[in-house]
Amino acid sequence: MTIAWCSVVERQPPMLSVSCADTHHTNIGIKKHQAFSVNIPSEDMVERVDYIGMYSGKKVDKSQVFEIFYGDLENAPMIEEAPVNMECKLINTVVTGKGHEIFIGEVIAAYAEEIYFTDGTLDITKIKPLAYSTGQQKYLTTGDIIASAWSVGKNLVKKR
Repeated sequence: MTIAWCSVVERQPPMLSVSCADTHHTNIGIKKHQAFSVNIPSEDMVERVDYIGMYSGKKVDKSQVFEIFYGDLENAPMIEEAPVNMECKLINTVVTGKGHEIFIGEVIAAYAEEIYFTDGTLDITKIKPLAYSTGQQKYLTTGDIIASAWSVGKNLVKKR
């Protein structure tokens, strides 16, 4: 499924959350297998990502849109073409009462090819991740680096 609401929960152990409407077909699989994957698509995957998000797996077989592989958990399908893949063991499910379920998972393994790294670190400028703007209902990608984190703010300390 295509999903916009994904977030980091913990750094150590690494944990992620995804929030899905409780009517999604994918929720059944996550609960049954106690696992899910997060696959970060690149901008060149936009047409297929959008297609996946347009149709429910209850009505359309989307299994042939991407090449799928499985990792250590053996039940969290991942997208071969995605620059970054993470397989997660389900740790907790939060039912919001507002029609959503939040799945919290521990990242058991992550996969990315060397071409997406710079000096041993994932490089977002190489990944060119696809992002979704809920308000605009548009897909975006990242722009230029504008500053170094935990550094540029020090300029304010000097001025005070």
